[in-house]
Amino acid sequence: MGGSGPLGRAGLALLLMAAGAGARPRPAAPGDQPRSNVVLVACDSLDGRLTFFPGNQTVDLPSINFMKRHGTVFLNAYTNSPICCPSRAAMWSGLFTHLTESWNNFKGLDPDYVTWMELMEKHGYHAQKFGKLDFTSGHHSVSNRVEAWTRDVDFLLRQEGRPMVKLTGHKKHVRVMEADWQNTDKAVNWIKEEAVNHTQPFILYLGLNLPHPYPSPYAGENFGSSTFLTSPYWLEKVNYEAIKIPKWPSLSEMHPVDYYSSYTKNCTGQFTKEEVRNIRAFYYAMCAETDAMLGAIISALQDTGLLGKTIIIFTADHGELAMEHRQFYKMSMYEGSSHVPLLVMGPGVREQQQIPNVVSLVDIYPTMLDIARIPVPQNLSGYSLIPLLRGEAESEVSPRGPRPSWVLSEFHGCNVNSSVYMLRTGKWKYIAYSDGSSVPPQLFDLTADPDELTNVAITFPVILHSLDKILRSIVNYPRVSSSVQEYNKQQFISWKQSLGHNYSSVIANLRWHQDWLKDRKKYENAIDKWL
Repeated sequence: MGGSGPLGRAGLALLLMAAGAGARPRPAAPGDQPRSNVVLVACDSLDGRLTFFPGNQTVDLPSINFMKRHGTVFLNAYTNSPICCPSRAAMWSGLFTHLTESWNNFKGLDPDYVTWMELMEKHGYHAQKFGKLDFTSGHHSVSNRVEAWTRDVDFLLRQEGRPMVKLTGHKKHVRVMEADWQNTDKAVNWIKEEAVNHTQPFILYLGLNLPHPYPSPYAGENFGSSTFLTSPYWLEKVNYEAIKIPKWPSLSEMHPVDYYSSYTKNCTGQFTKEEVRNIRAFYYAMCAETDAMLGAIISALQDTGLLGKTIIIFTADHGELAMEHRQFYKMSMYEGSSHVPLLVMGPGVREQQQIPNVVSLVDIYPTMLDIARIPVPQNLSGYSLIPLLRGEAESEVSPRGPRPSWVLSEFHGCNVNSSVYMLRTGKWKYIAYSDGSSVPPQLFDLTADPDELTNVAITFPVILHSLDKILRSIVNYPRVSSSVQEYNKQQFISWKQSLGHNYSSVIANLRWHQDWLKDRKKYENAIDKWL
């Protein structure tokens, strides 16, 4: 998001000025109680449907269940972009993806962007963060960005290893994802050694890699991450009987964008039911390990007497399809990919509350400011969750009026050959593509069809039209799609020029190398034609 983008430094200054001008400070809690501590645990790729019935029947998640008993679970929480960096950019900025121009895993926020954590620190909070952040520009592999830039090129190449499972260790092997456990240990130690001595409130962030699948070295040098890895200890937490084997349409019946996604994710081959069940089981076991890390944080707060003074928020950047719709990974608006967990517990939060309202990750920013009693800027995309968590009528407390009855998610990255926009409202999920006419839209009735197997776009033209009208009132999506196409082309051209004579060799050996090397000339020509 360069200084020329819609929210460069000048825009940022305006945003922060709004915090002093148009925004109203939150009234202090009764009796002017001290501000709560906050802990945010954000994992990677956890399907939000596992946090409530019937998804919660598949795997034992005791820490999530503890949060549900002592707090609130959101039944319809969504990512604003189902891929790591753009999703996190939305969470840390409070702004929709098209406003920050976080188009792919390489393009996030400017490093000097003022996040809610920095504002909280400025207003007297002790701030500490451990683990995965991934919301600024310049990260992820060259493959990842080149695949995103070239998605409009007329070719089909497998960009991932075939999804597979791998069992490691023994029945007492707990710490499978060691890097995550080490960051969890750091956070636990910080709570026990530092947070406990603070007189001012604190904000602690822990970012986990799990349950994101692991790298697949067998796929060659530039491999993706298609290995679902766990130990027998975690696999025992999974209820195999409750695992649903997803229904797949035939390849010829798939939506054209779904076919592209399935092909580039190496999922169009034959898979036995046993393979699919195992992939799902191993994924759920990885979710159980994630839950244990959340549990370690809750225990540390309990042991130090801080639990009653701390608001805990648990969420994820996006979900994981785990072979639903013949895909693994995310990059899709289907529920497995776009529906995220969101649980909150702590002072002032209603216990055993299930909230059906649609919410999304941009709501984290205003919620954090609200907890810290910092005036909330008027031009954020998100709305504070505090009124919902306290069971208050929203229009009474928000100068912006009530929260909208919709959420927006959008996707502009790799493994999908079109910009995608999802509007979720009531029982409907509307998915629009590209310019709104060149790719057929999708409409799902999630009440009648929770597995999203029947596109009813043609059956309900009036509803489709009204949802498209709402979507266009939020974002001029044909224009955004066009600017992403232009951005992709320009980025690719400057990357190609930077390589000089090495271009042919470098592009041939990215993640798609196994397909590319079969017909190098054909694929290079397809790129030349696109340029």
